[in-house]
Amino acid sequence: MPKKSLLAAVAAAGVAAAVVAAVQPAAIAAPPVAPAAASVVKEVFSPDGKISRARVPAPVATAAPLAAVSADVVTIQQAGPSSSKFDLVFVGDGYTSAQLTTYHQHVLNRWNELTQVEPFKSMKSSFNVWQVNVVSAQSGVDNDPSKGVSRSTALDMYFWCGDMERLLCVNETKAKQYAALAPGADQVLAVANSTKYGGAGGGVATSSGGNAQSGQIVAHELGHSIGGLADEYDYPNDLYTGSEPREANVSIYPSATMTRYKVKWYSYIGKASPDGGVIGTYQGGYYYKRGVYRPTDNSLMRSLGRQFNLIGLDIMKAAIARKAPVR
Repeated sequence: MPKKSLLAAVAAAGVAAAVVAAVQPAAIAAPPVAPAAASVVKEVFSPDGKISRARVPAPVATAAPLAAVSADVVTIQQAGPSSSKFDLVFVGDGYTSAQLTTYHQHVLNRWNELTQVEPFKSMKSSFNVWQVNVVSAQSGVDNDPSKGVSRSTALDMYFWCGDMERLLCVNETKAKQYAALAPGADQVLAVANSTKYGGAGGGVATSSGGNAQSGQIVAHELGHSIGGLADEYDYPNDLYTGSEPREANVSIYPSATMTRYKVKWYSYIGKASPDGGVIGTYQGGYYYKRGVYRPTDNSLMRSLGRQFNLIGLDIMKAAIARKAPVR
């Protein structure tokens, strides 16, 4: 590809192409087709660290306003004003008033797990952390330990979301309503009173409070919400034929092309990376097996239990420093 055309393609990254559907006239009127049920995509996290995506039914919209809520807000860490810090807000579900001590310990565990991962470890002072004491009428969440178990809880959390046992969903509207009681809420994290492995990504990330394997879900989701990083796992699709992605950690260009035209992470190629190995261009990522590359073989944006690769780490540091510089 000529240099001028390549750079034009890079500049146009992220711009979606228009799609025009051709309509064929029919001799006989077809019966009306029921509209497809609304759905949303959730990230699904396996115990072995593998990350995938699943489409689940979208929440049913309601015109009725939610009743006002109240709850105590506990300070886990207050590093400064919300205007110059990132605010992480934990909301719990399935914790009765007698179990708030357990909930508090689960929140502390999640925060401690997060700060074992860079850049959160070295930039810990850039975050405010709040715990909203959401009280439920019953202990536990739906479909735990088995499908069909029902409990009355404040945030309606449940396993078997989208008919996948480990996919743990929450009523995001209610979760955000409680999170709004905190001074700020850049990322909302819903914690279920459960030891069962599970979680989900999205606008409100979820995890099981009593299961240690669920901890890195938070770090992965902050890669999206703070750093704008793309997922580096390569399923379920085969060949990517789109334009250059706007995210910094995926590209359609192999290392030779990157280096020649000085695009994306060309200046990092050959450097050692915190997740192991050397920066290069590894086939697969952005939900595609071919046609798109990632910087390393297996970083936190591809699997849990890992570190950010050097590209992701530097992007995260810069994003955090823009709002909450370490002093």
